Amino acid sequence: MNRPYIICHMVTSLDGKVTGAFLYTPECESATRLYYQINRDYQADAFACGRVTMEGSFTGGWYPELSGLEPDCTALDYLPDELGSFFAVAYDPRGVLGWKSNTIIDDDPGYGGARIIEVLTHQADPRYLTYLRSMGIPYIFAGDDRLDIELSLTKLKNCFGIDRLLLEGGSILNGAFQRAGVIDELSLVVAPIAADALDKTLFMDAVTEHYHLTNAENHDGVLRLNYRR
Repeated sequence: MNRPYIICHMVTSLDGKVTGAFLYTPECESATRLYYQINRDYQADAFACGRVTMEGSFTGGWYPELSGLEPDCTALDYLPDELGSFFAVAYDPRGVLGWKSNTIIDDDPGYGGARIIEVLTHQADPRYLTYLRSMGIPYIFAGDDRLDIELSLTKLKNCFGIDRLLLEGGSILNGAFQRAGVIDELSLVVAPIAADALDKTLFMDAVTEHYHLTNAENHDGVLRLNYRR
């Protein structure tokens, strides 16, 4: 298989939502703790999130000042010499995330120290490429005006040696992976709470696909469920 093994690992509500205020309620705390423990236990080579999730979890919505930067118009992938072996893959089609370090700064060892990789389309501002190079942040192109998920995974495998990747959403990115047919396993931590009607589902714009249950555990009312495609 010329791509990483993909595990979609998420906390969900009883009604299959993955975003919303329910995640921050006391009733969801035990599910969140279990989720982070499972993340650490997997010891994956990388985790992947979309732009919105990366902003909410790591960059805080900060955006770099691009004025005055010379545009990099080469439109070629950028791989610094020193890369490491643990990665945070940011699917950021237009290149808007503002990073202040080329690694994730987090106390949780399941995230902290991960070398950032930006996955871009050719819609990214050439000045943003200059900014990423100045930060020593590797980037790859996967698509012209929309993300090519399969191409991105091939590059992540061949360029960075990523064999196991945790897909950790949100809904838009999860849906793109699901429609591409590349999710090999689901790891769901189900909190005993229903979410708001406007919260986002596990897969946005999903297509019909069948999975079989391989594991089910009850952790004091919080379910851990594993499925294989």
